[in-house]
Amino acid sequence: MAEEKLSFQAEVSKLLDIVVHSLYSNKEIFLRELISNASDACDRLRYAALTQADLIAGDGDFRIIITPDKAARTLTIRDNGIGMNRADLVETLGTIARSGTAQFVKQLSGDAKKDVSLIGQFGVGFYSAFMVAEKVDVFTRRAGEEQGWRWSSEGLGEFVVAEEAGLDRGTRIVMHLRAGEDEFLESYRLRHIIKTYSDHIALPIVLVADDKEETANSASALWTRSKSEITKEQYTEFYHHVAHAFDDPWMTLHYKAEGAIEYTGLLFVPSQKPFDIFHPDRKQHLKLYVKRVFITDDCAELLPAYLRFLRGVVDSQDLPLNLSREMLQHNPMLAKIKTGLVKRVLSELKKKSEDSDGDFASFWNCFGAVLKEGLYEDFERRDEVLEICRFRTTNSDEPITLAAYLDRMKAGQEAIYYITGDEVETVRKSPLLEGYIAKGVEVLLLTDPIDEFWPSAVNAFREKNFRSVAQGAADLSAVKSEDGEQEKAAEPAANDEMDALIASFKLALGEQVKDVRSSARLTSSPVCLVADDGDVSMHLERLLRQHQGGAKRPPRILEVNPAHPLIRRLANDAKGDGAVERLTDAAHLLLDQARIVEGEAVPDTQAFAQRLSMMLERAV
Repeated sequence: MAEEKLSFQAEVSKLLDIVVHSLYSNKEIFLRELISNASDACDRLRYAALTQADLIAGDGDFRIIITPDKAARTLTIRDNGIGMNRADLVETLGTIARSGTAQFVKQLSGDAKKDVSLIGQFGVGFYSAFMVAEKVDVFTRRAGEEQGWRWSSEGLGEFVVAEEAGLDRGTRIVMHLRAGEDEFLESYRLRHIIKTYSDHIALPIVLVADDKEETANSASALWTRSKSEITKEQYTEFYHHVAHAFDDPWMTLHYKAEGAIEYTGLLFVPSQKPFDIFHPDRKQHLKLYVKRVFITDDCAELLPAYLRFLRGVVDSQDLPLNLSREMLQHNPMLAKIKTGLVKRVLSELKKKSEDSDGDFASFWNCFGAVLKEGLYEDFERRDEVLEICRFRTTNSDEPITLAAYLDRMKAGQEAIYYITGDEVETVRKSPLLEGYIAKGVEVLLLTDPIDEFWPSAVNAFREKNFRSVAQGAADLSAVKSEDGEQEKAAEPAANDEMDALIASFKLALGEQVKDVRSSARLTSSPVCLVADDGDVSMHLERLLRQHQGGAKRPPRILEVNPAHPLIRRLANDAKGDGAVERLTDAAHLLLDQARIVEGEAVPDTQAFAQRLSMMLERAV
């Protein structure tokens, strides 16, 4: 087969451009990334060989060999892992077949300096080789296949794939170093890099230099060592390896469970939000080992989805080595490990949340929206999750606990009030909050998509029900005013006048509204829109419409403020014959105003403009 010249996926080209020109000041991490990939390849073959022993026939001792060649100015990294075929090469080295890639690329600004942190979250793996190499050749043969392959590229938009005969199983990466990168040909420098970044790799890393071979790492699984023997730096580098990440861990949890079932967990919470954390597939990223043999890095049964931000390793002594996907789904021992992991993680998060010297706010900013999914999905541990949660409120810029909210509740307040929306500052200005703020009632400001679902599932916290300020009628009569002072409210329109106005509005607006009623929640705005009890909230309905297309909007309740000067004048004009005709334009304008305040589009912009012009003309 002749050479094939193929183009990189557009996303790869963008990554390569930033990687080559400005990504890292410590270029040495390319070796960590390539060693990490080689280790993964060996892990995958070791697992496959449990059921297909012939895959490793004659070469069962897994290792990584690093060979610098000063004369040729090349650095070679070789493993005897699972290897690749043509399809693997094109998919793995020519494209980025990872969940959320498209969304990630949209975030790239084109400004390399700004994009560095984003790419650090994404991880560049193999492509980091181009930080120090002007050309990279990959020679590989997949275990169980006869045909070998060569992949070559200078990282400039294209790569070549061709058949290659006489290759051993596994992968050999030959890096042709750029001018000025000769330090990576020196054995002492390579030895230092391996010891610093890859000492935890659980198979030998053999350095071949100066006619000698030496194992440059400890070659023992880090999680099997005692915590007292492991430094913070070693934990950090293991996190970089197992998570394929570039940030430092926010929390490290290393423990051994003993008793009816034994397992070791080495878990990390990242300090940066992974780029694909909200991708629909919600994959797990814990690696499952059995007796130090890698089984899988995508075990949905190991953790609930709301803890998918965790990275690390779980190694069991009791699970069978020949685990299949079906066995994972129905294994009672795995279910017990999951229970133990969740209990331990939530316990540690609660401790961190109560530590005044900790940085729990940074964790919450990254993963609060993910953790709150547990309020909806995990009935058994709902109370534990709720104790950890933090919420912004009308009284606090810094997120607070629900316990703190209860301590600050007003006399006569019987519910935990909340409002949902897209942005905190937008929600904070909602007219729906006016009556609550006037009474000094604190309201939770909920702006994550999951916030539309969990309050109704949780229902209550310490016997106080959750209640949306955007649904149903507001009853604040039992709540005492701020500091016991007499409320200072404008005189409302007379009841008979308000009844006439509401009747006229109902006739004028017809089926555009579900109802028109006098409001107890407004103090300074003339009108607002609310959802009826049992109806979908306006914010949720808007989210669903964005995802599902142009669904018909359900009619809402229009509430009018009887104390507002405009409403009082309109109410006075509602008496007598012809009131509906006189008030039709005002009714439609006020309804459109309420829609605009809620972030809704006006359904008939031309009619809105004409009515507004006529009303201004009359006023002038």
